[in-house]
Amino acid sequence: MLIMVGGLLLVATISGYVLQLIWPVPGLKFVEARAACGLDLPPQTKKLDVRDASYYEECHLDGTINISLGRLPFVWDRELSPADPVLILTDRRFAAMKAARILRRRGFREIYALRGEVCRIKAALQPCLEKKPAC
Repeated sequence: MLIMVGGLLLVATISGYVLQLIWPVPGLKFVEARAACGLDLPPQTKKLDVRDASYYEECHLDGTINISLGRLPFVWDRELSPADPVLILTDRRFAAMKAARILRRRGFREIYALRGEVCRIKAALQPCLEKKPAC
């Protein structure tokens, strides 16, 4: 009997975790690559790259802030303000959703996430980046 109750608790915990991963984040909008060049977003939007520093150094868009996902809950206030719109850059959809949840809990309301991998997007946007260096 005790083993069955433990098994049910384990299944409920895992189910809750999976639901949290796939449940939509209120206010999070996924945007296409052209948004990284400042199109379709408010002009004061901060670009937040939540990948680890090694991936960020390997390939990143100019003008982005790098705060890895694990550090985001603790150091977000050094670079970001809840009044700022934020564009989340990451290679994984679930990481974008987790970062958006963290920011929502801290009062952010305008949150965007870029669809696709950062390095592929950078390659696709090369003409835009050459015309507009602050992109």
